[in-house]
Amino acid sequence: MRLNVVLFEPEIPQNTGNIARTCAATGADLHLIHPLGFSVEDKYVRRAGLDYWNLLTIHHYGSWEDFREKNKEGRFYFATTKTDRPYSEARFEEGAYLIFGPESRGLPEALLREYADGNIRVPMVRDARSLNLSNTVAILVYEALRQNGFSGLFPGGS
Repeated sequence: MRLNVVLFEPEIPQNTGNIARTCAATGADLHLIHPLGFSVEDKYVRRAGLDYWNLLTIHHYGSWEDFREKNKEGRFYFATTKTDRPYSEARFEEGAYLIFGPESRGLPEALLREYADGNIRVPMVRDARSLNLSNTVAILVYEALRQNGFSGLFPGGS
């Protein structure tokens, strides 16, 4: 299954490195919308991704508008704590885009309003503010893959 992980202005290099590794291991494309809170050459990004960089397809965009102009097809899903719709109610299809905001502030309210039908969340206890970004990405990526029979993934161990 072709899947896209989109990080909107990510801030923490270790999270992006971990997410890059998840994308590499699952065959998902990684899309980075600038500005980034770090350099992609940062040692923490590289270290977190380990030796998986050769397995990764990564795209860079100067802005949300640049991203939208270059990605007109596919369904968008926005991970946010500002909705009551759990990710388990979403039906992820081929070419889906899973979109995540910066760690300190999440996705812009205007974006969430514009694409309200695509807003999803990972359920948590009431007093929890949010999960770590890389954990949230992994949960949603694997749910999308599960819904599609883990198409394209090797089922055996190493």
